[in-house]
Amino acid sequence: MPIDPQTPVLVTGATGYIGARLIPRLLQAGYRVRALARTPAKLRDRPWANDPGLEIVAGDLFDRESMIRACQGCRAAYYLVHSMNPTSHDFAASDRAAADNMVAAAEAAGLERIIYLSGLGEDAPDLSEHLRSRAEVAKILRAGKTPTTVLRAAMIIGSGSASFEILRYLVERLPVMVTPRWVDTPCQPISIRNVLTYLIGCLGCDDTIGQTFDIGQPEVVTYRQLMRIFAEEAGLPRRWIVPVPVLTPRLSSYWINLVTPVPAALARPLAEGLRNTVVCGETRIRELIPQELLDCRQSIRAALEQLRGQTVESSWSDAGAIPPAAWSTPGDASWAGGTHYDDARQIRLAAPIDKTWRAVSCIGGDTGWYYANWLWWLRGLLDQLAGGIGLRRGRRCPLELAPGDALDFWRVAEVDKPQRLLLAAEMKLPGKALLEFRLSESAPGETLVIQTARYLPRGLTGILYWYAVWPFHNFVFDGMLRGIAHSLDAKILQGPEKTKDPAKERLKAEG
Repeated sequence: MPIDPQTPVLVTGATGYIGARLIPRLLQAGYRVRALARTPAKLRDRPWANDPGLEIVAGDLFDRESMIRACQGCRAAYYLVHSMNPTSHDFAASDRAAADNMVAAAEAAGLERIIYLSGLGEDAPDLSEHLRSRAEVAKILRAGKTPTTVLRAAMIIGSGSASFEILRYLVERLPVMVTPRWVDTPCQPISIRNVLTYLIGCLGCDDTIGQTFDIGQPEVVTYRQLMRIFAEEAGLPRRWIVPVPVLTPRLSSYWINLVTPVPAALARPLAEGLRNTVVCGETRIRELIPQELLDCRQSIRAALEQLRGQTVESSWSDAGAIPPAAWSTPGDASWAGGTHYDDARQIRLAAPIDKTWRAVSCIGGDTGWYYANWLWWLRGLLDQLAGGIGLRRGRRCPLELAPGDALDFWRVAEVDKPQRLLLAAEMKLPGKALLEFRLSESAPGETLVIQTARYLPRGLTGILYWYAVWPFHNFVFDGMLRGIAHSLDAKILQGPEKTKDPAKERLKAEG
């Protein structure tokens, strides 16, 4: 029988691209939702976080006991996770371990069903590791005692999805593209809104229990056609595409990493999957859960409208844990736990705190860093060449920040609007780094901004790195504070000037 809306539905992968869009639609449909996240703070600033039908719980798919606790009291669970990320050295093994834990937790808690979003692709010797892992997870889930519904999709077209971002940046930045032969591989994409409708529809349709369905739009296209359609919808001149036989998946991933924000570690398995034909072998679900299926042009148009309207709900870059920042709390002697360095600077502006906060919270992405953007770009390029994420990841929303958001080569660790923003570095470093902004109202209509860079070196290399970049701080960080003032058209009342780390001074006063 259909799932009772008053019984919680567990959503794993709640902070991921699909999960973060599915949850508000489940709530809107009247379901109670239990959202599972390794870092619950990443969900608490979402517009729907305070919905009375939502319960946010901490848990880890690699911790079986936490999974059993998360499943208790639920009748169904969405399995929307995979381990394909730059920090996973063997994502297929990680996917197997996580799926085994999901099966055990579902059986222990007595779940009535699991709904899993998998990938299209027929079992064959040349099937990519990414698609093979998705299929293997489906087998593990279906082998358990809990009935599992599997939805198999090819490329999902939606603002913020990794596949769409690769398509977008390649077409936008390259008038002439030298591509591998996979550019003419047939595929059957699907719009993100159609995927979400199928996922929710499965809860109310008993005929989907324990079944596997292929989901896709009616038309079969090639990646060459997708690129042409994107260029037309984006108002770009015609793109010239030249396929060559010498570009391997590895070379393709490096090329994607160079041109798009997607790192090579993620781009490689995606690029390998592009060589496989991914089309629907059956369309039974269209009769069970009828809906208007958007074609490629409509799907791309809808995604571009979200980008232009700055209403991107979730992005591939949202996934990932927030780097730890506890080491930066100066509660011990300066030598305790190892050497660490701080560089604090302040400026006092004739601008109200709310207006100043808006400028600070818009930092990065298309706005840039308010000063010496070419140096930030160079640092990002060096990071990219070292195998890091580089500076081109941008940000999900140009106006707002929430814990867990990706911000160029930083990750938002903490937000306390309008007083504090803490960023944790995700670039390649011989140590750990944080960048903090603290705002306070020094007088009516005046704001004091204190910007602090904190660094915990790793070994002698880390110490040498700090002293190598330290000379640049004087003009880069001072220039950034002046740039914030300029963006506000605000008079500088004092500074910029070096100051003491306010967190250290506060703890000294308390202790």
